[in-house]
Amino acid sequence: MENRYYSLDVFRGATVALMILVNNPGSWSFIFPPLKHAVWHGITPTDLVFPFFLFAVGNAMSFVMPRFEKAGPKVFWTKITKRTFLIFAIGLFLNWSPFIKWSSDNELVLKPWDSLRILGVLQRIALSYFFASIIVYYGKTKWAFISGMTILLLYWFICFALGQSNDPYSLAGWFGTNIDMNILGLSHMYKGEGVPFDPEGFMSTPAAIVQVIFGFLIGEYIQLKGKNFEMLAHLFITGTILLITGYCWDWVFPINKKIWTSSYTIYTTGLAIFTLSILIFLIEFRAIKGNWSKFFDVFGKNPLFIFVLSGFLPRVLGLFRWETGMDMNGKINYSSPLSWFYEHLCKPIAVDERIGSLVFALTTVCFYWLIGYLLDKKKIYIKV
Repeated sequence: MENRYYSLDVFRGATVALMILVNNPGSWSFIFPPLKHAVWHGITPTDLVFPFFLFAVGNAMSFVMPRFEKAGPKVFWTKITKRTFLIFAIGLFLNWSPFIKWSSDNELVLKPWDSLRILGVLQRIALSYFFASIIVYYGKTKWAFISGMTILLLYWFICFALGQSNDPYSLAGWFGTNIDMNILGLSHMYKGEGVPFDPEGFMSTPAAIVQVIFGFLIGEYIQLKGKNFEMLAHLFITGTILLITGYCWDWVFPINKKIWTSSYTIYTTGLAIFTLSILIFLIEFRAIKGNWSKFFDVFGKNPLFIFVLSGFLPRVLGLFRWETGMDMNGKINYSSPLSWFYEHLCKPIAVDERIGSLVFALTTVCFYWLIGYLLDKKKIYIKV
């Protein structure tokens, strides 16, 4: 049990480390292709990070759910409701932070509520955890699996039936944007695609819920079978079946992170199972662990706190700025601590600015690892 928790910590920690890496380049204009999200259909290594984390949430849930079942429904509902609310609230806090910003008149003003993005990564984690927990608690193993597959098939049908007939899986043709807009309001939606569209919207959440359910089922199976090669072989076979299924499904329902298609859930779950299987083989079967596993283990001990800090701290530091001169149009240029670090220490490293941008991201990962290490050394574990 303890070793398996360690494998899960390493898996989850590696996911958090990759989250920080891809979210903190020195410049968003200079990024190596594997560290970018797919433009729309398709998948890159970066597109594996979020589903892997949801899979890890489900995996960890499999260790906790037996305690909920023994404690009874009242404890179950109290625990999951509280945790869902806290994670969702922290996500809102992160979106709104640091609550003030520099105006065009060079004054610090309060960030308006009416432009706050309601949803985001943490909010999706909260909702996926909440509904997956309910399905698992009341449906048990058999009905959790049936429910998960039913959700994926229904989501496919709805996307096809309600989307624009000429291209129901395109940015313009996907059915969910208008519904999300009516629920959230235009001003509270993400606009990074150039139009109002939220990649963590309500309508694309069902398939993400299934990602957590699958993580639970794999974690439960590992505990049921115990540490043996039969268990490991079954994991590899399951991963292979899911990869093939996801690949074939992609032909008719494209793999797409931004609308979290069913094929994307199946395909990334297969890859997550492969990755976790390899970690179990290396750590539990061959005892191949050391500095590499300890590095990721640190992130896995305080995953939520480190992730939130990695989003909050750069925004706070961005408030501290100073003038660096004027451009050709007479506009004042400013620098801040992180931009100065990138421009003067990382960017000059190589002619290819993508290298300097990557060095900045790797330095950021190491910085948050140090914070996680100090917390772990003092046995401080911040959980919700």
